Amino acid sequence: MENVVESFSYWTLFFTAALAINISPGPDLLYILSRTIAGGRKVGVASSLGGCTGALVHVFAAALGLSVILATSAIAFSVVKYIGAAYLVYLGIRAFLAQGATFDTIESKKQKTTPWQAFKQGTLVDILNPKVAIFFMAFLPQFVRPELGHTTVQIILLGGLVIAVAVVVEFVFVMAAARTTRFFRKNRRASVWLDHLLGSVLIGLGLRLAFLDNHS
Repeated sequence: MENVVESFSYWTLFFTAALAINISPGPDLLYILSRTIAGGRKVGVASSLGGCTGALVHVFAAALGLSVILATSAIAFSVVKYIGAAYLVYLGIRAFLAQGATFDTIESKKQKTTPWQAFKQGTLVDILNPKVAIFFMAFLPQFVRPELGHTTVQIILLGGLVIAVAVVVEFVFVMAAARTTRFFRKNRRASVWLDHLLGSVLIGLGLRLAFLDNHS
């Protein structure tokens, strides 16, 4: 009975922490919401799945000890950070120059971001964020149970569960944000304005990443 209570408390704490982390506003959620408003439900879901795929890469890196390189090497951390920042700024500039083309207007259907493109972009954005790697490296070991052995497998499973929670939470946010796209798809001026907003968000996220250090 004691083991059951202990196990229940363990998983309650873990899922509460995972839910709190995924619900709290942050760069990942802001990125996904901005992509959803710009491109609609499918693009939003694809961006979310792409981000989760990138996060899964970091989970495996943490399990194999590769994330330690980013945490201990200022050069490695900076290289990945600046590449990621440059990519976000690049996406932001593209959004600025789109002039409404990222929205489902009649004139721009051939130019809009496809779900597959959004998936690839979301994956790259997450992979090129060293803070994600350091987060998993710091968070997951807290819930590893040494008495069970197979530490690497435990980290991968726990990381997968955190990502599964993220998929559910982000799906809810995407569905809510997608409702706003109905108006913008019918309003050319509004779509141009939101392209500029999307560009500003992406560039802002890029600059935020560029000025982060590995101790923040």
